[in-house]
Amino acid sequence: MPHATDPSEPADRTTPVPAPPPAAADATGAGRPLTAGLALLAVAVAVVNLLVGTALTGVALTGHAFGAWPSPRSLSQGLIGAAMLGTAPALFAVGRARTWQDTCTLLVPTAVVLLGLFTVSVLNAGRLYVAVGGPVLSVFFSIGWLLVLGVLCAWTVTALSWQRLTPAGPAAGRGLPLPAWSKPALAVLGSSWFGIGTGLLLRPAFWSAFVPWRTGRLDAQALGVWALALGVGVLAALAEDDLHRTRPALLALTGTAAAMAVVLAARGADVDWTSGPGAGLAVMTAGLLTAGTSGRLLLAAQTRGTSAAPPAAPGPLPR
Repeated sequence: MPHATDPSEPADRTTPVPAPPPAAADATGAGRPLTAGLALLAVAVAVVNLLVGTALTGVALTGHAFGAWPSPRSLSQGLIGAAMLGTAPALFAVGRARTWQDTCTLLVPTAVVLLGLFTVSVLNAGRLYVAVGGPVLSVFFSIGWLLVLGVLCAWTVTALSWQRLTPAGPAAGRGLPLPAWSKPALAVLGSSWFGIGTGLLLRPAFWSAFVPWRTGRLDAQALGVWALALGVGVLAALAEDDLHRTRPALLALTGTAAAMAVVLAARGADVDWTSGPGAGLAVMTAGLLTAGTSGRLLLAAQTRGTSAAPPAAPGPLPR
């Protein structure tokens, strides 16, 4: 016979497991997953940037020019090396990202740099050390420069094409939008770098006059590629309008600006600071440092605010 139930006791003593919040459930599988090819490409480029950037920057700080082509001033090669060093930590951080949306503001400018430098080097192959001759180390460096850039460019095109074909999940929700007060300044900063980079790349003979030190044709175009990539990165972050998704790009902006500032300070005697281009370069470099630092501070403030929020009080157990 069934036992009688005591009405003073609950019919079920089992505590149900609470369902996950809707935001966490919706975030699972949201967006386009980052492919392994792009993640490995970012690490490979980071390693190359770290090695080559250290060599170019270290030699430039001593006042000597070292690179794949002859340069009238060591500052040009030093700034190229500084940009490589500054982006290396951000590229290493790409491996921790899960979606394409979280890395596109860094990987797209990286593709611009790789494809741009390789194209400029091939079109001006007659000006490389391997063609004009010079120190043995510089000749071998120019050969490796072409080979490594060629491999990375082929890898970039393949990985981006594969990423484009990867099926995307449901649209991911927005995180922390950019402050309204920062958007006009970012638009001006990104347009400035984009404009000077395009000019140096397409018409180096004319636009090299806007560089406050002596440059050769290859110097001007290589600097133009990096300036164009910086402009693309800032404008892409502005269009993305999400500080969480631009986290690697913010790290790259901060590192690049800091490394450039070190080189400019060490070789400041080569720069005509009293000219308009010299003052503009100082303002644009400070703008990169301010944009990257302020974005990371805003992210850190939101993280602290989220961790300090008290947990929700549990509701009564069902009877």
